[in-house]
Amino acid sequence: MANVNSRYEVPSARRNTTSFLHKLPKLTLGGLPRVLLAAAVLALLTGASERPALAAEPAPDTSGRWVAAWQGSPTPGGTFDSKDCPSDVGLTGQTVRNIVRLSAGGTAVRVRLSNAGGSQPLKVGSASVALSAGGAATVAGTSQPLRFSGQTSTVIAAGGEALSDPVALKVQPLQTLAVSVYLPESTGPATQHYFAAQDNFLASGNHAASGGTKEFGRKISCWMFLSGVDVKATPNVVGALIALGDSITDGYLSTKNANRRYPDYLAERLASRKGPTLSVVNAGIIGNELLTVRPQLQFGYPVPARLARDVLTQPGARAVILMVGINDIGDRSAKATDLIPVYQQIIQSARAAGLKIYGGTLVPFAGSTGTYKGDYGTPKGEQERQKLNTWIRTSGAFDGVIDFDKALRDPADPSRLLPAYDADRLHPNDAGYQAMANAVNVDAILGEITKGNSP
Repeated sequence: MANVNSRYEVPSARRNTTSFLHKLPKLTLGGLPRVLLAAAVLALLTGASERPALAAEPAPDTSGRWVAAWQGSPTPGGTFDSKDCPSDVGLTGQTVRNIVRLSAGGTAVRVRLSNAGGSQPLKVGSASVALSAGGAATVAGTSQPLRFSGQTSTVIAAGGEALSDPVALKVQPLQTLAVSVYLPESTGPATQHYFAAQDNFLASGNHAASGGTKEFGRKISCWMFLSGVDVKATPNVVGALIALGDSITDGYLSTKNANRRYPDYLAERLASRKGPTLSVVNAGIIGNELLTVRPQLQFGYPVPARLARDVLTQPGARAVILMVGINDIGDRSAKATDLIPVYQQIIQSARAAGLKIYGGTLVPFAGSTGTYKGDYGTPKGEQERQKLNTWIRTSGAFDGVIDFDKALRDPADPSRLLPAYDADRLHPNDAGYQAMANAVNVDAILGEITKGNSP
């Protein structure tokens, strides 16, 4: 494998090969979800054709390409604290205002609402999108209703997703939106992204069109019923780069309301580039694993089970960074030899969908077993982490390697995070997440993407 730089490698030839959270209060669930829909159905939902806006609306710009600019990989309704995130019981006659930062700009947006974790049809009474003015407030004059096949309300099947009609709304890279959804009837356990590292808001009644803050008196820690925002991107955005992983990708222990996850820092790097660039979307889920459905359903389904929805059918997807497996090792005492075949299948699926795929080495975690128990950071766990990292670096299975381990480890003890990057012996702090983003050779990734034909 040829070195591009000390932190990133691209092989000269590709083979055609086919965490963790601290013990917390007892999980409360409102019911089990149905099985995920087939990948073909997901592809249809994500790639649904754009329908014209109603005559009263300004027509969205039809030039450019749709790309995913924000994602909150959805999971079923489960929580450690109903006051903080009521996804276990869901909503009734309430409006949720989700606050999200886009990684790319454009001339129009469309929104994806999700019932992926639901066991019954979901009635959406109304929904809107607006520029955020901070907190629950929106910028005056920017709120626009979302329509679905021209209608302001819709029903989303259990396990399904709804794509809004395009809305003419000019957005800049790194701009923050408020996406509001009114749920007039009992939703049952709420499809969510449990760890948002972002304040979101609830109001009683229908306040989707409200621009103020007084109605939204309750803060919550999760995103609810929102799975993505796409933009009709500016011409220099050649596609989407998807960061796929667990809590370390999700940004656990990063500063709240500050967008300090590693994919956020990576999006900032790409947004500042001249010439061709990429949007960045975060497909990390706390506690996620490769092999196992964990009892805490907010930890989501294993990566292979959500790969089609969260990666392969994302609009404009061109490349994926895969960093997962540390929870399998720590929580389940999995061996590298158990994980490698699953990696190979993910690589095969990504390539079949026309995506470049880059392997991220697992970061050091020595010292974390006191908090997370199991084989997190034990000598046994460290042995398997090293074996998996060796395979990621040397197998040639990926289109390139991003050595997050090398970027974050302590030279004095490579089994541990560098103290300046360490939040809790397992997760990086803000500085560590920035170091992860800096370890990604965006020039090499863009070079690989732009030299080929567009998918």
